Amino acid sequence: MISENKKQGCIEVVCGSMFSGKTEELIRRLRRAQFANQKIAIFKPQIDTRYSDVEVVSHDSHKIESVPIKDAAEMLDVPEGTQVVGIDEAQFFGPNLVEVCQTLANRGIRVIAAGLDTDYLGKPFGPIPALLAVAEDVQKVHAICVKCGALANHSHRLSRSHKLVVLGEKDVYEPLCRECFNKALAEAE
Repeated sequence: MISENKKQGCIEVVCGSMFSGKTEELIRRLRRAQFANQKIAIFKPQIDTRYSDVEVVSHDSHKIESVPIKDAAEMLDVPEGTQVVGIDEAQFFGPNLVEVCQTLANRGIRVIAAGLDTDYLGKPFGPIPALLAVAEDVQKVHAICVKCGALANHSHRLSRSHKLVVLGEKDVYEPLCRECFNKALAEAE
């Protein structure tokens, strides 16, 4: 028999390509928690300053206040009574993100992380694959391929940079399906 006062910690991950609605879904879930009068804390990587230094902002301009941090371990200092922790652009945190999320969930906190699951080459990105493995709930969202209209799950980089992290929007990335992505990679060689 489960006590009604027992805290149920868990990890939820929303992942997919750029322009697939990951941040929009994160904000939606956090707004619902706020509506239910739950105490929330929201974090984003300090390097993500595309739309705002201190807010999580979707491509549709929906926004919610957040705390920019350098290291995932900073999330462990959430205020007493926090029930939900939101994390945007989770792929930019180091491998300790998984342990931090596990620790928060073990404290009875609902952790919702949103991030890219693959990089611009289609390879697993940062801590997201390991986070997917320990999450209770995973939602993969898709964009629409700008070339053919199929479901897109790849973030194709339009620039020639070989750096792993290049911040940008539609000027730097486009969502592509598997077939169009593979064709674009082959053409770039």
